[in-house]
Amino acid sequence: MIYTVKTVVGRENIVADYMASKSKTGNLNIFSIVHPEEIRGYIFVEGELEDIEKALQMVPHIRGIIKKPVDIEQIRRFLQPEKVKIDLDFKDIIEVIGGPFKGERGKVTRYDKTKREVTIELLDVAIPIPITVSVEFVKLLERAKRQR
Repeated sequence: MIYTVKTVVGRENIVADYMASKSKTGNLNIFSIVHPEEIRGYIFVEGELEDIEKALQMVPHIRGIIKKPVDIEQIRRFLQPEKVKIDLDFKDIIEVIGGPFKGERGKVTRYDKTKREVTIELLDVAIPIPITVSVEFVKLLERAKRQR
């Protein structure tokens, strides 16, 4: 069964790490722990309710557990990440559309297709600062001029 654990917002990964280590050391029947980035303050845990409760004992940042199981269909969309198709090249101008740099514009300095990360230099700053963000958080504004 899958259960929902309420946590302090921003501490979901810490709680998940604590639970994972406690389930390994305590030999508990916890099969998976998922924290979808879009859902703040909650993690989903697959396992036996008693074992989940044992794993939560003495773990900081816990707000509680919802003892009604969650149907897998309700969370399936969070388990299969969307693949954003984007083709970027050196010196393309992009806008960051998510994360801490949301709204910033930058010039592409590196694009790693396997890691799905792009390194950009921010444009609207006095000193160009290179930052690396996921391609899911960028939008192409302008293609760089190609030299022939």
